[in-house]
Amino acid sequence: MRHDHDPPHRERVDAARNRAAILKAAALLFAEHGAEGVSMDRVAAAAGVGKGTVYRRFGDRSGLAAALLAAREHELREAVVGGPPPLGPGAPAADRLAAFVSAYLDHVAGHLDLLRASETSHPGARYRTAAYRFWHDHLTSLLGTAPDPHTTAHTLLAALSAEHVGALLPELGAHRLRMGLLGLAVSCAAPDAPPGAALQRR
Repeated sequence: MRHDHDPPHRERVDAARNRAAILKAAALLFAEHGAEGVSMDRVAAAAGVGKGTVYRRFGDRSGLAAALLAAREHELREAVVGGPPPLGPGAPAADRLAAFVSAYLDHVAGHLDLLRASETSHPGARYRTAAYRFWHDHLTSLLGTAPDPHTTAHTLLAALSAEHVGALLPELGAHRLRMGLLGLAVSCAAPDAPPGAALQRR
């Protein structure tokens, strides 16, 4: 027996299957060739769907990269909102800020190619994502004692962009870059105070 709700239900099933196939194909292709070396047409062919389906679901390569990053970003957001301190609630703001910078740097270094594709596909792409707005709001709340927390949060996130991290890693090395970013974070949180325990422990 056929019901009126069957066709839209079937469409939802097909859409979910297509989305999963596209993300799986993109993840494999990006890992093998790098995000910059993979076209949307190639992703569509590997997923077995029309290229129009890929463009409708994800818009462009940056949207596809952002979708692949969503699960990783969700884990970091959960740790920030409800995980143990100092990354989660319960630690002083300066310690939480340093913990976030360290954790976010790990996130960037671990997904550098995807983040670079997501952030640089067109001017201002990074700043229009929900993830960026969440990170910015979080840092702004931790920088409440700074003269201009809103602007300072943007400045810290600029130093943590995939383009910036990717360019400096080969020159500075992971440890020197991390220490420099942590020093910047601590100075932003308490400009007149010496580095705190959060920085000294790293």
